[in-house]
Amino acid sequence: MSQSLHRYCEERLATIDAAGRMRRRRVVEGSHGVLIRVDGVDCLNFCSNDYLGLAADPRLAAALGEAASSVGTGSAASQLVTGYNAEHAALETELADWVGRERALLFSTGYGANVGTISALLGKRDHIVADALNHASLIDGSRLSGAAKHIYAHADAEAAEHSLRCCESGHTLVLTDSVFSMDGDTAPLNRLADLATEHEAWLAVDDAHGLGVFGQAGAGRVAEAGLGSAEVPLLMATLGKSVGAAGAFVAGDHAVIETIAQSARSLIFSTAMPPAVAAAARCGVAISRAADAERAHLHALIARFRAGMVRQGLSLGHSDSPIQPLIVGPETLACALSEALLADGFLVGAIRPPTVAPGTSRLRVTLSAAHDAAQVDALVAALGQAWQRVVAAGSQATGS
Repeated sequence: MSQSLHRYCEERLATIDAAGRMRRRRVVEGSHGVLIRVDGVDCLNFCSNDYLGLAADPRLAAALGEAASSVGTGSAASQLVTGYNAEHAALETELADWVGRERALLFSTGYGANVGTISALLGKRDHIVADALNHASLIDGSRLSGAAKHIYAHADAEAAEHSLRCCESGHTLVLTDSVFSMDGDTAPLNRLADLATEHEAWLAVDDAHGLGVFGQAGAGRVAEAGLGSAEVPLLMATLGKSVGAAGAFVAGDHAVIETIAQSARSLIFSTAMPPAVAAAARCGVAISRAADAERAHLHALIARFRAGMVRQGLSLGHSDSPIQPLIVGPETLACALSEALLADGFLVGAIRPPTVAPGTSRLRVTLSAAHDAAQVDALVAALGQAWQRVVAAGSQATGS
C-alpha cells in the first residue's frame, strides 16, 4: 500500500528544505510599483518585470475601472463559447498592428500561450530545435506536443544548425526566447531566421521581455531585427511586463492564428481573460507605443547600473536589457545577498536551481523606467556593501 499523500508531501518538503531550496511567497501590500511594501517592509523594488512602470499607472487603473463598470468583472466562458468580448477583439487588432502581423490571438497567460501554440501545431512526427535556456513554458509546450526535441547550446546558432540537419521528417520548429528571462541576453535572431529558411523550418520567438523595451515604438526585439511574419511566423509575447496588465498573445498570418484558435487546448478550455483587463491592456499598449522618452530613460539607467557595477568590481552577464544578472554561484550566497539587500531596503530576487543550473545562482536585478538615477546609484552602493559584508562573513566562517 502506498504511503498517505500527507506523509509523501511532508517528505518532499523536507527534501526541498534540506537542499536550501524552500521558497515562500512574499505578501505585497498595495500596488506593485517601484516603491513597494513587502511583508510589512517598505523597499525599492528591483525584481519585477514592470519595465515601463505601468503596473501601477493610474491611467490603466482608470481604464480597468471604467470598463468594469460597463462589462463587469468576468468573461464567464471560454472564447469559443461566449467569453469573447469587443474589448478582446479591439486589443487583438491593436496588438497585431503594433508587432506588424495580420492577426493576434489572446491568451489568459504567457504560459498558456506558449503551451497551447506549440502543442497545437506540432505532433509526434515533428521536430523542435530549441535553445537550452528557453523559458519553462516553451519547454513544457515542446514536451506536450510529443515532437522530437533537439536542444542546442544557449544562443549558439551553429549548434542550432547542427540540430536542424538531424530533422529529416515532418515539420520542424526552431524555438527561442528573444531576451532570456534569467540572463537578459538576446538570441541571434537574424541568424536563426536565416537557418530556418534554409532548412524549411518555422521560427517561433517569445518576445515577452523585448516587447515595449526594444524596437521602433517598442514593437520588440523581433521588430528591431527587421523580421516579419515570413521570417518569424510565430511571435509570442505577454501583457504583464512592459504593458502593465495581464495576459499574452501569439501573432502571425491569419491562417496560422486561426489554426491555433481552433486547436490550442489552453485557449479552448480556459475562461477568457476578463474584458476589463483587456481594456486596461489596450491602455497599456497605447502608452507603451508612445513611450520613446521612457525607453530612452530606461536604457540610460541600464548603462548607468552596469557602469556602477564595474566601479564596484562586480561582474554582470552580457545583457543590454533591463534584466541584469549578478551570478554568484552558491545558492546560499545568493540568498544571503538578497536578504542583506532587503535589510537595506532593496528587494532583489535570488534565483536558484532548478530555475537556473547548479552553481549559477544569482541576483536577478531588473530595472524600470519608473526608477530614477539616484535609486539606481543607491542600489549599486548597497550591492557593493552587501557583497563585502556577506563574502567577508563567509570567509570568516570557513576560516579562509
